[in-house]
Amino acid sequence: MRGTPDFPSLTGYRAFIDEIVGRRNAARAKRIAAERAYLQPLPANRTTDFEEVIVTVSSTGGFTLRKVFYTVPSRLIGHRLRVRLHDDRLEVFMGGTHLLTLPRGRAHSDGRHDQVVNYHHVIHALRKKPMALLNLVYRDKLFPRPAYLRAFEALSAQLPEKTACKITVDLLALAHDRGCERELAEEVDRVLDTGSLPDPVALRRLFGPDPADLPSISVLPVALESYDALVANACVGEIA
Repeated sequence: MRGTPDFPSLTGYRAFIDEIVGRRNAARAKRIAAERAYLQPLPANRTTDFEEVIVTVSSTGGFTLRKVFYTVPSRLIGHRLRVRLHDDRLEVFMGGTHLLTLPRGRAHSDGRHDQVVNYHHVIHALRKKPMALLNLVYRDKLFPRPAYLRAFEALSAQLPEKTACKITVDLLALAHDRGCERELAEEVDRVLDTGSLPDPVALRRLFGPDPADLPSISVLPVALESYDALVANACVGEIA
Protein backbone atom coordinates (compact mmCIF):
# COMPACT_ATOMS: atom_id res chain seq x y z
CA MET A 1 0.00 0.00 0.00
CA ARG A 2 2.77 2.42 0.92
CA GLY A 3 5.62 0.76 -0.94
CA THR A 4 7.87 0.35 2.11
CA PRO A 5 7.43 -0.68 5.76
CA ASP A 6 10.03 1.82 6.95
CA PHE A 7 8.91 4.97 8.77
CA PRO A 8 11.17 7.80 9.97
CA SER A 9 9.45 7.88 13.36
CA LEU A 10 6.51 6.62 15.39
CA THR A 11 4.75 9.92 14.68
CA GLY A 12 5.08 9.29 10.93
CA TYR A 13 3.62 5.80 11.32
CA ARG A 14 0.67 7.12 13.29
CA ALA A 15 0.02 9.83 10.70
CA PHE A 16 -0.04 7.13 8.00
CA ILE A 17 -2.55 5.03 9.97
CA ASP A 18 -4.74 8.08 10.64
CA GLU A 19 -4.76 8.88 6.93
CA ILE A 20 -5.82 5.35 5.98
CA VAL A 21 -8.54 5.23 8.66
CA GLY A 22 -9.78 8.67 7.65
CA ARG A 23 -10.09 7.62 4.02
CA ARG A 24 -11.96 4.43 4.90
CA ASN A 25 -14.31 6.27 7.26
CA ALA A 26 -15.03 8.97 4.68
CA ALA A 27 -16.65 6.34 2.47
CA ARG A 28 -18.90 5.31 5.35
CA ALA A 29 -19.69 8.79 6.66
CA LYS A 30 -23.48 8.51 6.17
CA ARG A 31 -23.75 5.17 7.96
CA ILE A 32 -21.54 6.40 10.81
CA ALA A 33 -23.68 9.53 11.20
CA ALA A 34 -26.83 7.38 11.36
CA GLU A 35 -25.34 5.21 14.13
CA ARG A 36 -23.83 8.08 16.15
CA ALA A 37 -27.19 9.09 17.62
CA TYR A 38 -27.52 5.64 19.22
CA LEU A 39 -24.00 5.38 20.65
CA GLN A 40 -23.63 5.10 24.43
CA PRO A 41 -21.17 7.21 26.45
CA LEU A 42 -17.67 5.81 26.69
CA PRO A 43 -16.79 3.88 29.88
CA ALA A 44 -15.29 5.90 32.73
CA ASN A 45 -12.13 3.78 32.60
CA ARG A 46 -10.16 2.79 29.53
CA THR A 47 -9.80 -0.83 28.55
CA THR A 48 -6.46 -2.50 29.16
CA ASP A 49 -4.37 -1.21 26.27
CA PHE A 50 -1.01 -2.29 27.62
CA GLU A 51 1.04 -5.40 28.29
CA GLU A 52 2.35 -5.88 31.81
CA VAL A 53 5.87 -7.20 32.34
CA ILE A 54 7.99 -7.78 35.47
CA VAL A 55 11.63 -6.67 35.21
CA THR A 56 14.59 -6.54 37.60
CA VAL A 57 16.88 -3.51 37.68
CA SER A 58 20.48 -4.65 37.14
CA SER A 59 23.66 -3.30 38.74
CA THR A 60 24.09 -1.08 35.68
CA GLY A 61 21.11 0.98 36.79
CA GLY A 62 18.56 -0.15 34.27
CA PHE A 63 16.68 -3.04 32.70
CA THR A 64 16.38 -4.53 29.24
CA LEU A 65 12.97 -5.07 27.66
CA ARG A 66 12.32 -6.12 24.06
CA LYS A 67 15.98 -5.51 23.12
CA VAL A 68 15.95 -1.98 24.55
CA PHE A 69 17.91 -0.93 27.63
CA TYR A 70 16.19 1.64 29.86
CA THR A 71 17.92 3.57 32.64
CA VAL A 72 16.13 4.21 35.94
CA PRO A 73 17.20 5.99 39.17
CA SER A 74 20.07 4.16 40.85
CA ARG A 75 18.07 3.71 44.07
CA LEU A 76 16.03 1.05 42.21
CA ILE A 77 19.02 -1.25 41.57
CA GLY A 78 18.09 -4.79 42.57
CA HIS A 79 14.35 -4.11 42.76
CA ARG A 80 11.68 -5.90 40.76
CA LEU A 81 9.43 -3.48 38.91
CA ARG A 82 6.08 -3.85 37.21
CA VAL A 83 6.14 -2.25 33.76
CA ARG A 84 3.06 -1.42 31.73
CA LEU A 85 4.18 -1.52 28.13
CA HIS A 86 2.16 0.92 26.02
CA ASP A 87 2.58 1.72 22.35
CA ASP A 88 4.55 4.92 23.03
CA ARG A 89 5.64 4.75 26.68
CA LEU A 90 6.44 2.59 29.68
CA GLU A 91 4.66 3.17 32.99
CA VAL A 92 6.89 1.87 35.77
CA PHE A 93 5.44 0.73 39.11
CA MET A 94 6.76 -0.72 42.34
CA GLY A 95 3.86 -2.60 43.79
CA GLY A 96 0.91 -0.27 43.33
CA THR A 97 3.00 2.92 43.36
CA HIS A 98 3.69 4.65 40.07
CA LEU A 99 7.38 5.61 39.94
CA LEU A 100 8.04 7.11 36.53
CA THR A 101 7.13 7.19 32.86
CA LEU A 102 9.72 6.37 30.19
CA PRO A 103 9.46 6.90 26.42
CA ARG A 104 9.28 3.57 24.66
CA GLY A 105 12.25 2.57 22.55
CA ARG A 106 12.47 -0.01 19.80
CA ALA A 107 15.26 -2.23 18.61
CA HIS A 108 16.91 -1.46 15.29
CA SER A 109 15.47 -3.07 12.17
CA ASP A 110 18.61 -5.21 11.85
CA GLY A 111 18.09 -6.67 15.32
CA ARG A 112 20.62 -4.56 17.18
CA HIS A 113 19.68 -3.41 20.68
CA ASP A 114 18.86 0.22 21.42
CA GLN A 115 18.88 2.36 24.57
CA VAL A 116 16.60 4.90 26.23
CA VAL A 117 18.85 6.88 28.55
CA ASN A 118 18.23 9.71 31.00
CA TYR A 119 21.42 11.34 32.26
CA HIS A 120 19.71 12.23 35.55
CA HIS A 121 19.60 8.50 36.32
CA VAL A 122 23.32 7.82 35.86
CA ILE A 123 25.04 11.11 36.73
CA HIS A 124 25.80 10.00 40.30
CA ALA A 125 27.67 6.92 39.05
CA LEU A 126 29.53 8.97 36.42
CA ARG A 127 30.69 11.43 39.06
CA LYS A 128 32.51 8.57 40.78
CA LYS A 129 34.01 7.20 37.55
CA PRO A 130 34.11 9.93 34.86
CA MET A 131 36.31 7.80 32.59
CA ALA A 132 33.41 5.38 32.19
CA LEU A 133 31.94 7.96 29.81
CA LEU A 134 34.61 7.13 27.23
CA ASN A 135 33.40 3.62 26.41
CA LEU A 136 29.73 3.78 27.37
CA VAL A 137 27.65 1.82 24.87
CA TYR A 138 24.91 4.43 25.14
CA ARG A 139 27.22 7.48 25.40
CA ASP A 140 25.70 9.43 22.52
CA LYS A 141 22.20 8.79 23.92
CA LEU A 142 23.33 10.18 27.28
CA PHE A 143 23.64 13.80 26.17
CA PRO A 144 20.31 15.61 26.62
CA ARG A 145 21.11 18.27 23.99
CA PRO A 146 23.50 18.52 21.01
CA ALA A 147 25.62 21.14 22.81
CA TYR A 148 26.83 18.58 25.35
CA LEU A 149 27.92 16.12 22.67
CA ARG A 150 29.57 18.97 20.81
CA ALA A 151 31.45 19.93 23.98
CA PHE A 152 32.64 16.35 24.53
CA GLU A 153 33.92 16.11 20.96
CA ALA A 154 35.74 19.45 21.22
CA LEU A 155 37.26 18.55 24.58
CA SER A 156 38.35 15.12 23.34
CA ALA A 157 40.05 16.67 20.31
CA GLN A 158 42.13 19.11 22.37
CA LEU A 159 42.63 17.54 25.81
CA PRO A 160 43.65 14.16 27.26
CA GLU A 161 40.83 11.63 27.44
CA LYS A 162 40.68 11.69 31.23
CA THR A 163 40.35 15.48 31.35
CA ALA A 164 37.78 15.55 28.55
CA CYS A 165 35.61 12.97 30.31
CA LYS A 166 35.85 14.75 33.66
CA ILE A 167 34.86 18.15 32.25
CA THR A 168 31.97 16.64 30.29
CA VAL A 169 30.66 14.86 33.39
CA ASP A 170 31.04 18.13 35.32
CA LEU A 171 28.84 19.85 32.73
CA LEU A 172 26.16 17.16 32.99
CA ALA A 173 26.35 17.29 36.79
CA LEU A 174 25.95 21.08 36.72
CA ALA A 175 22.86 20.77 34.50
CA HIS A 176 21.46 18.16 36.88
CA ASP A 177 22.24 20.00 40.14
CA ARG A 178 21.16 23.49 39.10
CA GLY A 179 18.27 22.56 36.81
CA CYS A 180 19.77 24.66 34.00
CA GLU A 181 20.05 22.11 31.18
CA ARG A 182 18.78 24.40 28.41
CA GLU A 183 20.50 27.58 29.62
CA LEU A 184 23.80 25.76 30.12
CA ALA A 185 23.58 24.24 26.64
CA GLU A 186 23.12 27.70 25.13
CA GLU A 187 26.14 29.02 27.04
CA VAL A 188 28.27 26.02 26.02
CA ASP A 189 27.35 26.61 22.38
CA ARG A 190 28.31 30.27 22.73
CA VAL A 191 31.68 29.38 24.24
CA LEU A 192 32.43 26.79 21.57
CA ASP A 193 31.47 29.26 18.82
CA THR A 194 34.26 31.56 20.04
CA GLY A 195 36.80 28.76 19.64
CA SER A 196 37.21 28.26 23.39
CA LEU A 197 36.48 25.26 25.60
CA PRO A 198 33.86 25.30 28.37
CA ASP A 199 35.28 25.96 31.84
CA PRO A 200 33.21 24.20 34.53
CA VAL A 201 34.47 26.54 37.27
CA ALA A 202 33.35 29.66 35.39
CA LEU A 203 30.06 28.04 34.45
CA ARG A 204 29.35 27.09 38.06
CA ARG A 205 29.81 30.72 39.05
CA LEU A 206 27.56 31.82 36.21
CA PHE A 207 24.72 29.48 37.07
CA GLY A 208 24.49 30.23 40.76
CA PRO A 209 26.53 29.74 43.90
CA ASP A 210 27.99 26.41 44.79
CA PRO A 211 25.78 24.80 47.46
CA ALA A 212 28.97 24.27 49.50
CA ASP A 213 29.48 28.05 49.61
CA LEU A 214 26.00 28.82 50.93
CA PRO A 215 25.86 29.97 54.56
CA SER A 216 24.88 27.41 57.12
CA ILE A 217 21.73 28.45 58.97
CA SER A 218 21.10 26.98 62.39
CA VAL A 219 17.58 27.06 63.77
CA LEU A 220 17.55 26.80 67.55
CA PRO A 221 14.73 24.71 69.03
CA VAL A 222 12.16 26.67 71.01
CA ALA A 223 11.67 25.70 74.65
CA LEU A 224 8.22 24.21 75.16
CA GLU A 225 7.79 26.28 78.34
CA SER A 226 7.46 29.41 76.22
CA TYR A 227 4.23 28.04 74.72
CA ASP A 228 2.87 27.52 78.26
CA ALA A 229 3.60 31.17 78.99
CA LEU A 230 1.73 32.25 75.84
CA VAL A 231 -1.30 30.16 76.80
CA ALA A 232 -1.26 31.56 80.36
CA ASN A 233 -1.11 35.14 79.09
CA ALA A 234 -3.97 34.48 76.68
CA CYS A 235 -6.12 33.11 79.51
CA VAL A 236 -5.39 36.16 81.70
CA GLY A 237 -6.40 38.45 78.83
CA GLU A 238 -9.74 36.63 78.41
CA ILE A 239 -10.52 36.93 82.17
CA ALA A 240 -9.71 40.64 82.17
